Formats: sequence, C-alpha cells, structure tokens
Amino acid sequence: MPRTRAIPRQSLPDVITNDLRERILSGEMAEGEAIRQEALAEDYDVSRMPIREALKRLDAEGLVQLTNNRGAAVTRHSLSEIGEIFDLRIMLEVDLFRRAIPQMTEANFAECERFLDEMETSYEAYDVGRWGGLNYEYHNALYAAAGRGITNDILQRINLQSDRYVRMHLSVMEQREPAKKDHRQLLTLAENGQVEEACALLTQHIGRTKDHLLAMVTATRSSES
Repeated sequence: MPRTRAIPRQSLPDVITNDLRERILSGEMAEGEAIRQEALAEDYDVSRMPIREALKRLDAEGLVQLTNNRGAAVTRHSLSEIGEIFDLRIMLEVDLFRRAIPQMTEANFAECERFLDEMETSYEAYDVGRWGGLNYEYHNALYAAAGRGITNDILQRINLQSDRYVRMHLSVMEQREPAKKDHRQLLTLAENGQVEEACALLTQHIGRTKDHLLAMVTATRSSES
C-alpha cells in the first residue's frame, strides 16, 4: 500500500493572519487605521477568538499595534522609523551581499535570474500584490550563498516592515524601470565578481528608495494635516 503524504493545513487563525497581513501590506488597510474585532469577525464570519489570535501574531510582526484595552490599529511608522527600516536593510544586505558574491555558483545565478524574470512579468502585468514578495525573494536569492541564517531571520522581519513601502515606491512613484535596471545590474556585477561595485550599487539602490519614500510620506502627511 502506498504511503500517504501529509498535506499542510492552515488553521483558521493562519488563514485570517495571512489575509490581514496582505490587506495591510497592499494598503487596503491604511497605516493608523483602527481595527474593530467585531467588524473583522463579521467580515470573516467567525468568532472573535481567531481574530484576536491573528491580531496577536500581526502585533508580534510589527504590522499591528495592540493596546491594553484590546483596541488595535495598523502600525503607523514615524518618518524616523521608516528611515531606520531602510538603514537596517542597507547595513544587513550589503554585508550579506559582500559575503555571498565569492561563494555564488551557477545554481545561485540561475535562481536569481528566475526571480528577475518573474519580477519583470509582474511589472508588465501591474501585479502590485506580487512586487513586495518577489523583491524580497530576489534579494534573498542574491545573498543565499552567504549562509548567514541568523542574519537572514532578522532581515526577514525588517523586510516585512518595508514590504508595503516597496510596493508604494514601485506603484505610486512609478519606479519599476529604475528598479528593473538596478536588479539586472546587481546580478551582472555579482556574476563578474565585482564585489565593491555590487555593494555600492546595492547601497545606492536601497538608499534611493528610502529617500523617495520619505519625501513622499512627508508630503502626504503634510497634506492630510
């Protein structure tokens, strides 16, 4: 008799957490927006218990802020916090890239190329929902050969915070072509073993995103007030 294979099944809190996370990252739920557990329970046709569990998980991820009286809101980062998120990305990613390039193999390059192709397809289709995830996957593939598991774990949390801003940068600010060019060039430099040039471009790439976003968020918040 053939052995059966276990199929991963998501619990109700898992499903709700994943959906709420995407709603936050996509901007459907705006930063600072109050979250009513009763309304979410009605939306998902569930009791409040899985809603509370989902919000606790998102609070741990930094996407939601829970208060002592059980209120909740989508996290609204200050301008300095947004800057810090991207400064941390530069610090960690440049270190990973510098360590990875001498260790990269043809398999690493092929994996990066595959993600680049997927990203360009998503740009052409204007598939905003895929941009943040593909951007993370591509950058992660660039650094995989470094073999730095702890650093990658820290970076994953930081990237979760930057995801919605990356999507904003690519869509609202029409930065798909510059990003496309940078991503191709980063891989070319890595393939040629040009470590310092690659790290300099990566610093510039993330820093430009930071500067554009801070200017845009500043203008948006000034108009709102």
